[in-house]
Amino acid sequence: MKKNKMLSLLGITATSALLLAACGGGTDSEDASSKSSDSKMDKEQVLNLIESGEIPTMDSVLNTDVVGGNVMNNVFEGLYRQGLEGELVLGMLEAEPEVSEDNLTYTFKIREDANWSNGDPVTAADFVYAWQKLSDPTVAAAYNYMIQDIVENATEIINGEKEPSELGAKAVDEKTLEVKLVRAVPYFKDLLTLPMYYPQNQAYVEELGDKFASNSDSLIYNGPFTLTEWDGTGLSWVYQKNKDYWDADSVKLDTINFDVVKETSTALNLYETGGIDRMKLSGEYVQTQKDNPDLQVVPTSSVFYFKFNQERNGEKTDLANENIRKGIAMAYDKEAYAETVLQNGSLPANGLVPQGLAIDPDTGKDFRDQNGDLLEFNIEEAQKYFAKGLEEIGKDSLTLEILGDDGENAKKSLEYMQGQLTQNLPNLTITLRNVPFKVRLEADSKQDYDLEMSGWGADYADPINFLELFASDNGNNKSSYANDEYDTLIKSSLSEVSDLEKRWTGMLDAEKILMETAGIAPIYQRYNSVLEKPYAKDIVSHLVGAENSYKWAYVEGK
Repeated sequence: MKKNKMLSLLGITATSALLLAACGGGTDSEDASSKSSDSKMDKEQVLNLIESGEIPTMDSVLNTDVVGGNVMNNVFEGLYRQGLEGELVLGMLEAEPEVSEDNLTYTFKIREDANWSNGDPVTAADFVYAWQKLSDPTVAAAYNYMIQDIVENATEIINGEKEPSELGAKAVDEKTLEVKLVRAVPYFKDLLTLPMYYPQNQAYVEELGDKFASNSDSLIYNGPFTLTEWDGTGLSWVYQKNKDYWDADSVKLDTINFDVVKETSTALNLYETGGIDRMKLSGEYVQTQKDNPDLQVVPTSSVFYFKFNQERNGEKTDLANENIRKGIAMAYDKEAYAETVLQNGSLPANGLVPQGLAIDPDTGKDFRDQNGDLLEFNIEEAQKYFAKGLEEIGKDSLTLEILGDDGENAKKSLEYMQGQLTQNLPNLTITLRNVPFKVRLEADSKQDYDLEMSGWGADYADPINFLELFASDNGNNKSSYANDEYDTLIKSSLSEVSDLEKRWTGMLDAEKILMETAGIAPIYQRYNSVLEKPYAKDIVSHLVGAENSYKWAYVEGK
């Protein structure tokens, strides 16, 4: 397997391959082909893999989760995609765009041989339609902030002040897309690899109406694979090679079978008996495989944390009290959790922005190292804050529920946190609610929780991608956290690109405010311990965006 490097965007600029991509050095996808020609390929090009949860949606405009993003990355394609080494490569584009001198106008040419799986050509209008849908307030896409303050008029459309048709993206002709930006965005091309920027065929979507994306038969595809055998809610699905894909010659796999497996023990049994070809390990299972040559440790940009719901059913909750939140945030041993529960190389987190994501454009120092540990485990301080918070809300004790997923590792994680919090905060009672992934997302959307164990993996390598999540007007906030100073810093960091060092300092300060007010409570940065069969080649692991790409993967002769 080719592991992608720990790429870093320097706040706004990038090192190595990503720097070239952000500055217009994206390569043609055909140039990023695998080395399968150097190896003997197996006659049967089939992989059997697993996912951690169900697919919540296959509407690319509405996607918010890792599982859906992983699937979309392999069955759809935007103007760019990530290559074998994490670099930007051309997707639906035939060449790099023309960019105006002020970096505000991009003119993209869509490939003549780019087609949907129903035979329709992929057109500039397909991108315009999807982007208008993304910014349409009646659609209420949670990721609409990814186009807000970026594409001209998107903010006004989202606010209901202009019509979606006024978005600064237009089809000059069938294959020419012109995009006008509000401001220069050096990471704009990186955004174009993400699901919310994928095209959608308007005629097809409108013909199906409410049935669109309800199952694999109610979708058309423009990526390396097509999705089959997904009924919209089930625990299995299949990728089939998309023969209509423009770069089908680079796609070696014929079929990838996916099953949702939530228990590591079940997955390990399947791996050892040849039922699956790749899996993630967690907990004590990592130790049992430490001498297995198939074991790999893969870094990720995902950070996990507790969200505190400060408003429920229109009324403030006890978690609106800052001292209650700070008490809880400092009351659990993260290092012990990483070592005894996860056991997969994950790191304790004392801030939101992950290690290795981005470095200071002036000093070259990593963001995480620069801001240091901001919200650490400290029982004595935790008890002081919690006691003060109880006094402020006029209560002697508190009962709270933690919401989390229903997988084996998630259950163990919540049980650990329940033990830590009730032991270290004697006046706190914790109950647990483990639910399927899709149900947790619904509860999050409705703010139907007290504490939620949640997480975020970078869409692109810039600290703002994490920090903007908790701006008061961000669609992913869903906790009613609000801080005027924080909002001001986030807004400035999103719009100010002329002074990179000032922008960087603003992001450092914003994270400090978020931690000082315990807007969230960080837990850990995930590393994945992965077992992968030696014959599975060129499965790409990405630090940002989708977890894996299978476009170049193949099965070596066994």
